[in-house]
Amino acid sequence: MPFAWSLNPYMGCAHRCSFCYVRAFELRAERPPDDRYGRSIRVKTNVAEVLRRELARPSWRGDTVAVGAATDPYQPVEGRYRLTRACLEALASAHNAFSLITRGPMAWRDVDVLQEASRHARVTVSFSVPTLDERVWRTTEPGTAHPRRRLEIVRRLAEAGIEVSVAMAPILPGLSDAPDQLERVVRAARTAGAQGIWANLLYLKPGTREHFLAALARDWPEQVERYERLYAGRAYLPAAVTEPVRERVRALARAHAPTVRVAARREPEPPRPAQLALAV
Repeated sequence: MPFAWSLNPYMGCAHRCSFCYVRAFELRAERPPDDRYGRSIRVKTNVAEVLRRELARPSWRGDTVAVGAATDPYQPVEGRYRLTRACLEALASAHNAFSLITRGPMAWRDVDVLQEASRHARVTVSFSVPTLDERVWRTTEPGTAHPRRRLEIVRRLAEAGIEVSVAMAPILPGLSDAPDQLERVVRAARTAGAQGIWANLLYLKPGTREHFLAALARDWPEQVERYERLYAGRAYLPAAVTEPVRERVRALARAHAPTVRVAARREPEPPRPAQLALAV
């Protein structure tokens, strides 16, 4: 992981994406990674209180905290519990840097906290938009907002002065990796004002693997043989497969300059290690 600390106010995710890597974590924790995942959400009701105590420790060094690494912090349950907002308020009060990744348009609700926090520390928001293909989106991300809706929030956040990027992850071989599909996402992300675009291809660890391949057999049976061959004996695809796609995304991102720019508030930090090759 390209960070030392992560924060997840919830466990489980109502988005129930077929490719979600968290299904592998669920299997390791002896919880079901199959269709039952996401049907119940575990709520850490005291998470903000604990966070404030941890941030106040003399030993805390102010490291960047990644919010939403293992479950979406803006899934529907946040509308009721508002724990993500409470955590962001705690980080802002401590002048602590944080990054946030989501598929949830509800992030716009907290633009005031994001603006306040960014006055004192680096704050970055990444919206996951793997594809604009209607069938691929509806089939693989059944509980998520429309990708165009997510891009609209990218535009709003960028115009509000928030450093925002688009994560094209995961790209699915044979389903969302065609050159025209990639270009549509990159062009739309740049038009929305995304300062960064990064990409990752699907990886299949135990737990995720079984669920995704079963869904693939149901929805795209003609692709099953290809995936079994690509992922035979491994969870991650080799560079010979991933690099051409990543390079195409990099080239597209260079070709489409952003139309909305975030006003500079401070000297930018170097890209996080896992994004060095992809940040553009």
